[in-house]
Order: sequence, then C-alpha cells, then structure tokens
Amino acid sequence: MQRGKIAFGKINLSLTATDSKASGNAGAGTSMGFKKIDKEQMQRKVEEISGDLESQNLKEIMGITSFGRKAAKIFDINEQIAKAKEAAPTHTQITNAELSKDNALEVEEDDDSEIIGPLPTIALSNSQPTKDEERDEGSGDEESDEDEVDLFKSIPNTHEVKMQHGNKAILALAGDPAGARLASGSIDYDMCFWDFAGMDSSMRSFRTLQPCDNYPIRGLQYSITGDVILVISGNAQAKVLDRDGFEKMECVKGDQYISDMSQTKGHTAQLTAGCWHPFTKEEFLTAALDGTLRIWKGLRNKEQNTVIKTRAQGGLKTSASSCGYNRDATLIAAGCIDGSLQTWDTRKMFVNTTHCVRGAHQKNCEITSVMFSYLGHLIATRSNDETMKLWELRYLKEPLHTWSNLFSRYDTTDCCFSPDDRLLVTGESLSKSQQQANIYFYNVQTFDEVKRIPVTDSHIIKTLWHPKLNQLFVGCGNGVIKCYYDERRSFRGAKLCVVKTYRKKKHAEIMGVSQIITPHALPMFRQEKSRSSRKKVEKERLDPVKSHRPDLPITSGQGGRVASSGGTLSSYVIRNLGLSKRVDDDQDPREAILKYAKEAEENPYWIAPAYKKTQPKPVFSEPVDPNEEQNEPSLKKAKKE
Repeated sequence: MQRGKIAFGKINLSLTATDSKASGNAGAGTSMGFKKIDKEQMQRKVEEISGDLESQNLKEIMGITSFGRKAAKIFDINEQIAKAKEAAPTHTQITNAELSKDNALEVEEDDDSEIIGPLPTIALSNSQPTKDEERDEGSGDEESDEDEVDLFKSIPNTHEVKMQHGNKAILALAGDPAGARLASGSIDYDMCFWDFAGMDSSMRSFRTLQPCDNYPIRGLQYSITGDVILVISGNAQAKVLDRDGFEKMECVKGDQYISDMSQTKGHTAQLTAGCWHPFTKEEFLTAALDGTLRIWKGLRNKEQNTVIKTRAQGGLKTSASSCGYNRDATLIAAGCIDGSLQTWDTRKMFVNTTHCVRGAHQKNCEITSVMFSYLGHLIATRSNDETMKLWELRYLKEPLHTWSNLFSRYDTTDCCFSPDDRLLVTGESLSKSQQQANIYFYNVQTFDEVKRIPVTDSHIIKTLWHPKLNQLFVGCGNGVIKCYYDERRSFRGAKLCVVKTYRKKKHAEIMGVSQIITPHALPMFRQEKSRSSRKKVEKERLDPVKSHRPDLPITSGQGGRVASSGGTLSSYVIRNLGLSKRVDDDQDPREAILKYAKEAEENPYWIAPAYKKTQPKPVFSEPVDPNEEQNEPSLKKAKKE
C-alpha cells in the first residue's frame, strides 16, 4: 500500500485577510517536512547545547548575567518626568524667594539712612559675619604671621665663622657658582683664594697674590662656569684670571689724548665696576671714570666690542660708579655719580637709554651698587647718601620704598637679594656714635625690617648671599670675612671646614749620608745603622742633653744648688740672711742704735781697739761759769741763736 508523504505547511499568524491569502498560497506552493540529519549535523547540535549549558553554569557561579558588552539601559521617559515634577519647587516658593531678595537689596541701599525700629531678620543675617568668614580672617592673620616666622627662620645665622684676610678693608667678594671657592680683594692690593674643601678649622687661604701690582682690588666676580674670575682694580685695565690665579687676559688701555671715548681701544681712567654676562661665557662689562661702559667679548681679542656713553642732564658727561646685567641679559643698568639710574636694552642700539631716572639718589653721591632681583622685575640701588631704594621696572618714575639712615663710607658698599627674592640685605659703615655695625634684612613686600645682626666694631662693606650654599659672607673694614650659616638649611661651604681639626705639618727629613759597612771594625770605630726619623727622634727624646730636660728637684744641696731655700743663691740669701735681720717698719731707728750704746762703751770692738795704741788722750774744755760770762764785753760774747 502506497502512502503519500506527510507534509506540514507554514503556520503564519496574521490579522489581515490579505496576509492569510498570501500565506495560503505560499503553503500550497512550498511544503516542509522531516528530513534526514547527518551525523556531523547531530554532533554540531549536541556541542551547541552542551556549550550553552556550560556557559549558563559559569554565569551562575560567577554571578554575572552575560558575557561581552553590557546591554544598553532602557529609560522610561514618563517615569523621569514624574520624578522631576515632584522635585521642582512650587510657584509660591519662588515668589517668596524673590521677595526676600528684594528686601535684602532695599536694606543694603538704605544702610546710610537712619534705622528706626528693629532690624529685619535678613539684614541681621547680612550684618553679622558668619563663622566661615571669621575662620577665613583668622586663617589670613595666621598665614601672615607664619610668613614672618618663615622669613625670620630663612636667615642663616645660627653659626658664624671668621676668616682673616688681612688688616685693611675688604672691597670685593666673589663666590664660585658651584660653591667650592671664595675670592676676596682688599685695599692693600692683595687677593686671597679660599677653598672650602681643602681648608681646616684654622680657615686659612691657600693662595695670596697681587694681580694688579699697587692698585686696590675694587671688584671680583666669577664667570658663569666658574673657570675664570674678573678682577676690577684701581687701574684702567681689567684682568681675567683662572681659578688658580694665573693671568689669562688683560684689557687694553685707551689713548688718553683722544677726546672721543668711542674711538679709543679701552678705558682711559680708573675702573669703578664690572660684571660677567649671565650666560655668555667670555663676555663681560666694565665701567670707568672716563664716562663709558664697555662690553668685551672673547679672551683673545683684547679690544672692546661696544662702547656705551653715560650722559648727565643736558648732555654733559658723567661717570658710572656701578653697573650690572639683569638675569636674562636684556637690560644693562648703571648708577652714575650724578645720582641718576640709567638702563639700556641689549637688543637695540646703545644710543639712547631705555629708562633714565634723574635724581634717583642725591647728586654727587655715588650709587655704590645696582642689583637686579632673581626674577628680574625689581632693582635695588645703594648710595652714599645713606639710603637704599627699591624700584620696579614697570614703573621707574618713583621708588617702591626708600630706607634711610644707612651710613656708607666706602664707594663699593653693596646690597643683595635673598635667593627667594623675599629679603633685601645690606650693611652699614660704623659712625662715631656707634660701637658695632649691623647687617639689615628687609622684607621686599611689606618693606619692614625683619632682622638686624651686629657683626663687628668696624665697617661693613660687602655682603654676599650664596644661593647654592645658603650662606652669608660679610666683608668688613678690619680685614675680616665673617660667614654666617644655618646648621640645618645650609650646605657644604664653611660647614666642611669647621669639622676638620688643625694639625701642624711635620716636615719629612731625608738622610742623604752614605754609610760604610765595616763588620770587623773595632767598637770605637763602628757606625750605627741608619734608622728611621721616628726612631731617631725617640732616642733623642730619652737623652737629657739633646731634649733639654729641666733639672730635677733635689733633697740636699749639691753642685752649687741649695735645696731647702730654693734653686738659686739669691733666694737662699733672701730667705736666710735678709729675713733673719729684717728691721720692722714700725721700729724707731734711734732706739735701735742706742740699745747698743752701753755695750759699745764697755766692750768696744770696731773703732776703739784699732786706735788704742795711737789714739791720744782726749782733752775736753772746762765748764764756764755763767756769772763770768755776763761780765765779759759784748764783743766777746758768743752769739745765741
């Protein structure tokens, strides 16, 4: 019996009639039924089912819902709108807030008018400071106090060390950029080099020389690399020395008979100041009394590169007493003898000044120092008119502050900034009414005096605050250099020398005498074997003659020495003879002599026995009757006193 194939059509759920008709036609055209499945397909199906079961078990164990990317969150817009409506303020709340703001503004506007009746609550709340504001004010005061304390502690003055340069005033001080060496120059023409790594507690310089013959050393400065040092003396020629003091360059002297200073090859008058370029290795600047500033480039070329003329008011000639670069070398500043402060831009021609402040200091009083701050926006000037002024480059018409009553006797007295630009330091010369000269530390922001340190009973000329060592070096008028440092905040420098003890060097002696060895010589002709100097010194120490041993004390007199009465004959005589027959000061000398009168008459010893045989019999005059004396004439009478 043949049966037809059983087939199932597609089942489509549709709402429209057209869909049902289409599905009926499709079912009539196509038919689906059970088909034979291969073994490979069966294995694939089994693997898929087993993989699904394993992944489901793994999800349950790990506590996750799915692998791979997270499904995007679904937000219900209606639910979010309902939550926003609940959180939004009502209309009445908004109107009340606006009314309170209007009332507060009205109260602020009517502060100047008289207030009648009790104040509203809003005004009271605005007038009284809150706790947060009080805390802010208190914290501001505490911060200012902490800043003052930090400034006071930042000054390195817990310890001090004294270095003796000589007996004359120190006019120049320079520190190596690395902080390894210090150079000092004096009015006695000497220049000393100090090496902190090689010095001990005696603080002695390792080299002293006179680089400029009989000219005082007015200025010293190490180059940016520290390999050479610029020497400014009372001569018209500046010199460049290496680290050990050997000359590497000497500038050319200009022709004194040429009136135009720009045509001369060098300075024609005494130098006053000089400094190195901040970052160009072989470039430096010098100033002199010939009215010019000169820029020198290269140690081989002995001629200047640029000439800058300083002019007084009306175009007259004036001289610069101090000069300097700013930190980025875009400005050159000079303080002149006429009291003016002049600057030039190095990126332009040096024909006209960039800034010119006439009357920056008193006229005919040298501006002894011009110092830029490390940030470069401040300038400090020191003058012999007993003032120090602080200027800002953005407004140079008037100084920010002026400190007075700072007596200065030397034309090289300087000032310096602290490494953080918060303090300004300067010294003073000793006046007649003072006993000690002081160093003054001023706050750059508040212009108050932070501290003063009494240094010496002489003048204070140079001050150097080394930024790397954090140590303060002070050059005095009595030839002493004082170094102030902090045990915790200072590094190396003088701290290396203080811990080293001073030991006297022993000179090693070399015996160059040849020795003849004679093994069979008699004992009286034998020579001792050569020994080391140490053994020889020990042997000589045991010899009382060679070691000059003093005489030992004795119990009985021997060899002309008396034991009981001292070591010399004079002490013996004084103690035994002089003291035994000593006459008291209170005794009457007449009584002391008369007590031997009776004994002298009975037993004469000194005079009578010597003249006993030759002495004649004494004949004395007879006594005269007083009555007879009255009868005698007046001429024969004896005169009475």
